[in-house]
Amino acid sequence: MSTESINLTMSGSRKRRVTDRLASVGVTTGGILVLVALLLIFFYLLYVVKPIFVGASLEPAASLQVPVKGTTAILGTDEQNQVGYRFSQQGDIDFFSLNKGSGHPVGSVLLHNSPADTVTAVANTALGKPMVVYGFANGKAQVLQPDFVTTYPEGKTRLTEAEIKYPLGTSPIELDPEGHAITQLAYEAKSDKRVFAFATEGGAQLLVQSGEENFLSGEVEWQSQHYRLPEITGKIDQLILTPNLNVLLVRVGNLLSIYNIVTPESITLRASLQVNAQQANVTNISLLSGASSLLVANDNGVISQWFEVLKDGERRFTQIREFQADKSVRALAPEHNRKGFATLSGENHIELFYTTSHARLYAENLGTTALDAIALSPRNSALLLQQNDKFQLFHVNNEHPEVSWSSLWTQVWYEGYPEPQFVWQSTSASDDFEPKLSLVPLAFGTLKAAFYAMLFAVPIALSGAIYAGYFMSAGMRNFVKPTVEIMAALPTVILGFMAGLWLAPAIEENLPGIVLMLVSLPLGVLLTGMGWNALPRKIKSVLPEGWHALVLVPVIVLIGWGCIEISPFLETHLFHGNVRGFITNDIGIRFDQRNSLVVGIAMGFAVIPTIFSIAEDAVFSVPKHLTQGSLALGATPWQTLSRVVILTASPGIFSAVMMGLGRAVGETMIVLMATGNTPIMNMSIFEGLRTLAANIAVEMPESEVGSSHYRVLFLAAFVLFVFTFIFNSIAEFIRQRLREKYSSM
Repeated sequence: MSTESINLTMSGSRKRRVTDRLASVGVTTGGILVLVALLLIFFYLLYVVKPIFVGASLEPAASLQVPVKGTTAILGTDEQNQVGYRFSQQGDIDFFSLNKGSGHPVGSVLLHNSPADTVTAVANTALGKPMVVYGFANGKAQVLQPDFVTTYPEGKTRLTEAEIKYPLGTSPIELDPEGHAITQLAYEAKSDKRVFAFATEGGAQLLVQSGEENFLSGEVEWQSQHYRLPEITGKIDQLILTPNLNVLLVRVGNLLSIYNIVTPESITLRASLQVNAQQANVTNISLLSGASSLLVANDNGVISQWFEVLKDGERRFTQIREFQADKSVRALAPEHNRKGFATLSGENHIELFYTTSHARLYAENLGTTALDAIALSPRNSALLLQQNDKFQLFHVNNEHPEVSWSSLWTQVWYEGYPEPQFVWQSTSASDDFEPKLSLVPLAFGTLKAAFYAMLFAVPIALSGAIYAGYFMSAGMRNFVKPTVEIMAALPTVILGFMAGLWLAPAIEENLPGIVLMLVSLPLGVLLTGMGWNALPRKIKSVLPEGWHALVLVPVIVLIGWGCIEISPFLETHLFHGNVRGFITNDIGIRFDQRNSLVVGIAMGFAVIPTIFSIAEDAVFSVPKHLTQGSLALGATPWQTLSRVVILTASPGIFSAVMMGLGRAVGETMIVLMATGNTPIMNMSIFEGLRTLAANIAVEMPESEVGSSHYRVLFLAAFVLFVFTFIFNSIAEFIRQRLREKYSSM
């Protein structure tokens, strides 16, 4: 060899080494960057999700001193937490500045009003726009409403002014015609109806005012009518009217009487319940936001939640859950638009609870001496405390109380539901709606969709891969393999579109034929194989070795066509012409047009190319000397396949199945368009489902950034991320074990 040739060889070797080194560095760098990207996604999801698991906290905002008289009955603030108000049991009304942003010095009294009559009772309306009603010793009552007006005077900052409105006029309304003193009182109103419930020494009564618009003047004319409640034994401690004016709650000690007052002319007692906790006495009751639930506080610190549950065709008040406060509960302060509440127990112990998540979010002693009253602001963003003539305002950080580990992953008993359930229902048109954010139906739907897709895809894909990689001739394989692999290039949105708009109606219309096809196709293929094997060798030799699969093409087409053609006949004679009605009414299974059967077929069609391609490569890559040696030792082709080829290719086959499962778990568009997106937990193949991925795609564009809904959707993405990570980790572990076990073959 010449010197020039040697130099060229050495130069080529150096270039190859440099190229190999660069390729190695590039592959390593790419792998590290992929891992870094995955870690960044992981930690970003955690960053977005973390706030929903942070408990509530209070931050001091203002401390002020206001000269007040009497005992506080009702305490509150405006929506902006600028002005506080206080109604005393003696009738004194005070408005005072809480924040310099109101345009007034902190603690300054904006309005003070003293009673004109002797006040004997006081009550406020249910949460919403508050109204206060005072009952007097002469049997009359007056309704007042705190109101706030915010203006921006030229050249000045925001100015908040307070005033008292009189929704029913400035003159007191006569409740008791006999002039007895009002001892207990409740009031609620709608646009065309007002109801006063009151108690005197003569018993309990209702004053119902019905409004009717005068068609000439356009004014509403009110008619008043008194109704006496059935005799109540004992001293009435509390009266509560529901905002819909259908129910009156009367508490006498520990006994709660529930009256139906829809028709005041015939008031009926629905139920009488002992609502106290065991070995305790009731201290207070209050309606929760939405007025569907009742909170009952006891002197041992137990607060129970009650609401109506449908049992045996009848709605009954039922105790749902309990919360434990520190000591005897002196005051309840429900949130205005959520299902939470604050408590004052003992002398100065403040706690925040949330009902549906069944969680205590905050607990702490505030102050050194006994507190007189507490109140949550209308937006639940501030807590106002009174201690004699001192007031403290705290900012409340409690953005995601409805989300907890139990509400996400365990059954929750929601208002109006007959029992605890897993429910995903993030939005509603109702203002009283409570978001239900259980991830269990979504995780279940994800696994259900993947299960039916794999049930359809794995037998077809693996059987086809094994046949193509081991039995099929090279010429036929070169045509079949690219054809199947190109199926993977089909956009999943097209598959979902076809599944939702064509396949789902077709399956519903030909359901008996489709079910028959699922049975007859495998049976027909098996019988065809047995028949072909029984034919004389001379006839079988017409087809070259490895091309026998062509015999099945006309069989499959004929069976499929026959099943569809016979479907109307089967439906008419076996199901009285309505197979969907038979499934729904006779069997008791709900039938959705877009159901799991449609998803299984459509998503299975999308998964087949992935499983087929990887599994076929694994089977085809089995060394020929292994199969030839097995055949040479006398094994049949089937024995060689089952005991040599499949075992050797098992790591690749398992990887193919797990890759297909990962694709099915993360699929979005097909399940989005072909399932009906019903978040139910049912394994029925005729009912729909909702997956984690589809739910994120549907609801993320509509969610408010930073809201509980928004963050729970990111949590769903995190759960999906964890799902795929676990599946891939298990798959890699099992694949390595299989490779180690069969690598010596």
